[in-house]
This record gives sequence, C-alpha cells and structure tokens, in this order.
Amino acid sequence: MMQMTISKKPRKPAMRNEFRRQTELHTMLLPGTVMMIVFNIIPLFGLIIAFTNFKATMGWEGIFTSQWNNFRNFRQVFSSSQFGPMIRNTLGINLLGQFISIPMAILFALLLNEIRSPRRKSFVQTAAYLPHFLSWAIFGGLIKNLLSADGAMNQLLMGMHVIGQPKEWMADADCFWTICIASGLIKDLGWSAIIYLAAISGVDPTLYEVVDIDGGNRYHKMRHVTLPAILPTVMVMIIFAVSGMLNNNFTQIYVLQNPLNMERSNVIDSYIYQIGMQQFQFGIATAAGLVKSVFALLLLVGANWTSKKLTNSGLF
Repeated sequence: MMQMTISKKPRKPAMRNEFRRQTELHTMLLPGTVMMIVFNIIPLFGLIIAFTNFKATMGWEGIFTSQWNNFRNFRQVFSSSQFGPMIRNTLGINLLGQFISIPMAILFALLLNEIRSPRRKSFVQTAAYLPHFLSWAIFGGLIKNLLSADGAMNQLLMGMHVIGQPKEWMADADCFWTICIASGLIKDLGWSAIIYLAAISGVDPTLYEVVDIDGGNRYHKMRHVTLPAILPTVMVMIIFAVSGMLNNNFTQIYVLQNPLNMERSNVIDSYIYQIGMQQFQFGIATAAGLVKSVFALLLLVGANWTSKKLTNSGLF
C-alpha cells in the first residue's frame, strides 16, 4: 500500500503576518514611540549628573566627564532646610486632594449616570468638562481675581456679613492648601469622572433588571450593582493616586504661588524648578527628582500589593 506524502508549505511567522495586518495601527503609534524615546528614554542618561560635580558651564560633555562626588547632591537635598516643609506640603496637598477628589468624582459619575434626559446629561457633562480645557495660566488667573481684595469672594462674604473687611486670600499661607485643592477639584472633576462613566457603561443591564424584580430602587442599584462593578476601576485609580503622591500639578502650584504663601506652597516640583532652573544647580535638582521617582516606584508597588491582597485586583 503506497503512502501518500503531502508536502506542507512552510508557514510565515505569525508575528510577521500580524504586523502586516496592523501596519496602519503601528504607523499611528510611530510618532508617539519616537517622542517617548526622545523625551523619556534618552534623557535618562542625564541622571548621571545626580552623582557628579556637574556644572552648567561644562556643556553636555560634562554629563559624562564630570567627577564623582560621593552622593554630595543627595546629602544636600536631605539636609536642606526646605526638605521638611516641602515634603509636608507635597503629601498634605496630595493626600487631602485625593481623599476628596476621588470620592467626589465617583459620586459625580454615579449621579450623572442617573440623568435620564440625554439633553440634560449632555449639558451637565459639557459644563463639567469645560474647565479642564482651560490652561492653568487662564484658570489660575480667574482664581486669583476671584480671591483678590476687590474680588467676588470678598464681596459675597461681606454681603453675608461673614467678614467685616476685604481679605487677601492668596497672601494667607494657611489658606493655600484649601485654595489649591478646591481649584483643582473644580477644574478636573468632570474630566476625572470620565473613566468611572466608562466603567459604569460596561455594567451588565440584566443586573439592574434583577434589582427591579426584587423591588429595589435607584439607590439599591447604585449600592449593590454599580459600585461593586466599578470597584476594580476604582482600585486602579487609587493605585495611580498613591503612586503619584509625590507629584503635584506644577503648573497649578507655579501660577498660584507667591512669596507670601511660600511656606505652604513650596512642594518637591517647585523646589526642583527653583534649584535647577533658577539657581542652575542641576546636580541637586536631578538628585531630588531621582529620589522622588524612586519613592514613587515604591509607592506604586506597595499600593498594587495592598490592592491585590484586599480586592484581588491590581495593575500587575
């Protein structure tokens, strides 16, 4: 009995075929990839100056030719008189801000989802998203005008007999955290709620029908269906918030900061800007940025581990 042999043509590698099928998508990714390499990967070599006696007059060659300084830049960062206050301000603004903004964004998304009229829902969304698209140079200017001595805030409070005379709110260091957190919440509340609205839209509608059958109302749907369904998304956002605990919105701080509120407005990012761009001590500024990045990585890993232990959901 003759055996028939069927010759099989060698298959092309699956990855090559997949790449060809997605050529357009990869082409769209190319500009972003190049930008990440140019602005995020290549500058990493500049971290060397955190460990050397680099001077601005050395030029870019000095990055690789300056001498090792036995961690002197790091010692100056930790021994600086500004180190304690800037850590306090950074963590205070971020902790209080995230403690308020995350629940508010979730609540806003839940309430927005309950609006049945598409026209009203679209109007509320547009009004809530609009401040996000204003730069902090514009929005911060509006905030400073609002809180100036002859601004609307003083006029309102004096009309209500809460205060007897105008007050320079931006000059009061004790008010800076409140102003910073409140202005950030107003500007980004609508934008922060988008991710939660997207998660809510993916909830299985049949789960709501089950609540209707059991005689539940909208509150029961939110509590027993919507919130548990979006919990993984909430945990991911909390992880991001914890990992970014040492990052402030530099543009916001820079716009609202002045010499009178410096005691409560000087954060790590503004310290790096002052040391690096104003005093040209690039080694110390790089050391401070590197320390911040290392602690941010540790916070990310710790927050992810805690999230997986408590909720079985995390980034990795």
